[in-house]
Amino acid sequence: MAQKVSTAKGGFNFENYGRTNEIEFGSISSFDHGFGGTISHRISFYFIPDNSHHHDCPLSNALLEAKGLNGPKMTKTGTTIVGCLYKDGLVLGADTRATEGPIVADKNCEKIHYLAPNMYCCGAGTAADTEFTTALISSRLELHRLQTGRPSRVVTAMTMLKQMLFRYQGHIGAALIVGGVDVNGPQLYTVYPHGSTDKLPYVTMGSGSLAAMSVFESHWRAGMTREEAIELVKDAIEAGVFNDLGSGSNVDVVVITKESTDVLRNYRKPNERAPKELSYKFPRGTTAILKSDIRTYVEIVEGDAMDLS
Repeated sequence: MAQKVSTAKGGFNFENYGRTNEIEFGSISSFDHGFGGTISHRISFYFIPDNSHHHDCPLSNALLEAKGLNGPKMTKTGTTIVGCLYKDGLVLGADTRATEGPIVADKNCEKIHYLAPNMYCCGAGTAADTEFTTALISSRLELHRLQTGRPSRVVTAMTMLKQMLFRYQGHIGAALIVGGVDVNGPQLYTVYPHGSTDKLPYVTMGSGSLAAMSVFESHWRAGMTREEAIELVKDAIEAGVFNDLGSGSNVDVVVITKESTDVLRNYRKPNERAPKELSYKFPRGTTAILKSDIRTYVEIVEGDAMDLS
C-alpha cells in the first residue's frame, strides 16, 4: 500500500500574474510506491479567466480590471412598498409596476406576497428573488405550523428571511417588508438584502421610498382607525407612483388584524388610460402599396393541411 512520506505545498504563483491570463495554484508531493523508490509529481490547478467578472473570483477580477476591463454595474429596479401600524392591526401597500431597465415589463404585477394566514410580505428588488424567497419561507412556515400545532409568529418569519438573505451575502436582491399579527400583537419589520432588519411603526422601501416616507412623516400618528390607515398607505404609494419613474400603475393594499386578513387588489387605479378623443381607424387603401411580395421573406414547405375543426 502506498504511503505518503512528504508534501510541500506551494501557494499563489506570482510569476505569471499581470502578464498572462493564467493563474496557477499547486503542490509538490512525494509518495513511496512500495517498490524501493519514490515518485515526485506536481499537481497544478489553473484558472483561466474568460474576460468576465465573477463574484467568487477576486483574483480574476483584479487581473481583468488591471487590463482596463470595467466591472458590471448594479441593476436598478423600481418599486414603492410601505407598511404602517394602526389601532387594531396593520396595513401593507405596494405599487404594481415591474421594470426591466427603462422598459415597463408588467403594469399590474403583485408585490405583496402570502407568507401565512396572519402574515404577508411586500417585496422590492429583483422580482424573481422576492417571489421565490417569500414562497420558500411560506412553505417552511407551513411545515413549522404542522409540526408545532400553533400559528406562525411574525418574528419567526423575519428570522428565517434574514438568515437566508445573510447566507447569500446580498446576491439575492430582495428588500422586504414583513407584517403580521400574532400573540404579541401587530408587528412590522423591514428585511434588507444583506440580512439586516428594523422594527418600526411605519416603514417604506424601494426606489420610491423617500417620497412615501415624506407622507408618513407628515401624517402618521399612533391610534389611527382602519380607514385612516388605508388612506395614508394609499397616499404614500401614490407619492411614490407620481414621483418615481420606477414605480407606477395601481395601488395594492392588504389589511391584517387579529380576526381577519383582507387583500384589496387594485384598491386604487390612479393611472387608468382615458378614452381616445378621436378615431384612428383608417380605411383600406389610405396608404398606397407600391409592391407586395411575400415569397422573398418566407420559405414555403409542403405539408398537411391545417386542422380547421
